[in-house]
Amino acid sequence: MNLQVIYGIMLPFLGTSLGAAMVFVLRDQMSVRIQRILTGFAAGVMVAASFWSLLQPALDGAESMGKLSFIPAAVGFLVGIGFLLLLDNITPHMHMDQQTEGPKSNLKRTTKLILAVTLHNIPEGMAVGVVYAGWMTGEASVSAAGALALALGIALQNFPEGAIVSMPLRAAGMPKGKTFLYGVLSGAVEPVASLITIVAASAVASVLPYTLSFAAGTMMYVVVEELIPEMSEGEHSNVGTIAFALGFVLMMVLDVALG
Repeated sequence: MNLQVIYGIMLPFLGTSLGAAMVFVLRDQMSVRIQRILTGFAAGVMVAASFWSLLQPALDGAESMGKLSFIPAAVGFLVGIGFLLLLDNITPHMHMDQQTEGPKSNLKRTTKLILAVTLHNIPEGMAVGVVYAGWMTGEASVSAAGALALALGIALQNFPEGAIVSMPLRAAGMPKGKTFLYGVLSGAVEPVASLITIVAASAVASVLPYTLSFAAGTMMYVVVEELIPEMSEGEHSNVGTIAFALGFVLMMVLDVALG
């Protein structure tokens, strides 16, 4: 595995860590407006990445199937949705829009919040891993620049996720150093998921269109189940929508310009 791949799979983790570091810069409590903006931006990036970085290469990679080239993308996408649905139901965690609810204990609240963001980071790590696996195996529909664009886009949307972990924990009275550590740890699963996916996808390169669309399905599940409800609920939903549009366009530009 060359340095280019290592840098790529570490970028999203760096984004999460920098976001968590905002606990040392911002006030102890993040306003609802800022949360809506950050969540909307993250959702926009993930939707654009799901199509241009994952589903489009999956469709291109199955062109030899002719009019049935949609099958790998459709099957992989639905399996990805089902996988995250199963994971969401068997893992006890707090949804993003439940951060401000009064939990029975600080430990329970902290554990569930970390699990929530960690769940979000698994499909993002998988997405980066499967794209780099495609590039490493010589898949024509995936380029090194395109893989880097996806990694950079996810790093950008991970920045607000890191802050969304650390800031509420700080507001609940946890020391800044500890909240930063929790934020960093929530993103540590991403390079691990990327490495596992690279190994698995490289071993079965023939099913790469399925794995690309599987990653797209897992990311879209996070957007629809968690991020869109969070950015749209209550006041300031309009700024969340604007941020969504900006995140979407930025990721589209990155992928098309670099890919």
